[in-house]
Amino acid sequence: MSSGSLDEALARVRADLLADERLVRAVASGRRKAAVPPWRRVELRWVDLKAGRHLQVVRYDATQAHTANHLRGEAAEQAVDALLAEPFGNWTVETAQQQLSLRVTKKGAALVHTAQRSGEVPAERGHDRAKERLLPGDDPVFAALGLADAQGRIKPSRMAKYRQVEDFLRILDRSVTEAIAKSRLRRPTPDEPLRVVDLGCGNGYLTFAAQRYLSERRGLPVRVTGVDVKEQSRDHNASVARELGIDATFVAGTIGEAQLEQAPDVVLALHACDTATDDALARAVEWGAPLVLAAPCCHHDIAAQLRRTEPPAPYAALVRDGILRERFADTLTDTLRALLLRRAGYRVDVMEFVDSQHTPRNTLLRAVRGGAAADDGEYDALVAAWGVRPRLGELLG
Repeated sequence: MSSGSLDEALARVRADLLADERLVRAVASGRRKAAVPPWRRVELRWVDLKAGRHLQVVRYDATQAHTANHLRGEAAEQAVDALLAEPFGNWTVETAQQQLSLRVTKKGAALVHTAQRSGEVPAERGHDRAKERLLPGDDPVFAALGLADAQGRIKPSRMAKYRQVEDFLRILDRSVTEAIAKSRLRRPTPDEPLRVVDLGCGNGYLTFAAQRYLSERRGLPVRVTGVDVKEQSRDHNASVARELGIDATFVAGTIGEAQLEQAPDVVLALHACDTATDDALARAVEWGAPLVLAAPCCHHDIAAQLRRTEPPAPYAALVRDGILRERFADTLTDTLRALLLRRAGYRVDVMEFVDSQHTPRNTLLRAVRGGAAADDGEYDALVAAWGVRPRLGELLG
């Protein structure tokens, strides 16, 4: 990881983006301090059309993708320069030989990390390629879980769940890759597989998808453990694991009481309801888990506390109306969780998990352990101002 001038780092990104012979794929995302780009995410790659080689730019807003192709040369250069001028907080550029990650700090500096590939990766130049699926619908796991029929076709009624799985796997894939490259996560071996625990796993859709993708597609040795309070979930998931021949363990019990033989490398807590997310985050901190992915669901605890406390002036209007109070409680709860994780020594990104058209519960906290604990007083100030007692704060003492 190196730190330096943002202009120099962006010039390096520009050179890779315009190198049509070696660029595989690039992604711009996130935002900088006090500035928001017009697009949620932008993807770039070179494609071969009848009119010649073009730079394909796919811009994503909150609901859909917008694709434009720019002829190699001046048109492509203008498109790249316009994107580099936008206040994106992160750039990831994959070339045939390496992957470059650029993150813009709060002070406007550039943190750049490069990782060499073990082998050269060819670029796909086809324009009309089918959308790449990290785990295709005909994978046996989806039929076993009831998402696909016997012919391997995703059932129309389960398509939203399948999209959720795909979006989760993209985040997991990127997070594991970056954490290993930056030595935040150890590289697993057959003797010491990657230990993944899913707290509040339910029927195991994402648990099994994570195991299948990491082991079958990425070729990583993985050992999965699922924890859920319901014995029915334990029995169901154990049966699916036997059917698929997956080496996984499922236990029935509360998150707070879960006992593991070894501390996990990756902790998942996806749509654990209300303070169950806090229980999961507290266990992750207790275990010192290097990577945590948590998608909160419901925020009743803080919402109930806001109904009983006097709001600070002049913010009474934020909690006067029920629907606004509930939405504000969501934001306040996850803000406090992120601050507490940073205080515990994690770098935290709060991102969109899945498009809101599929589920309103689409916030995800991604926490990577490493670096100095951040404690600038924001958490204490927020708690004091709003008169709330977050469950995670109490669990972490």
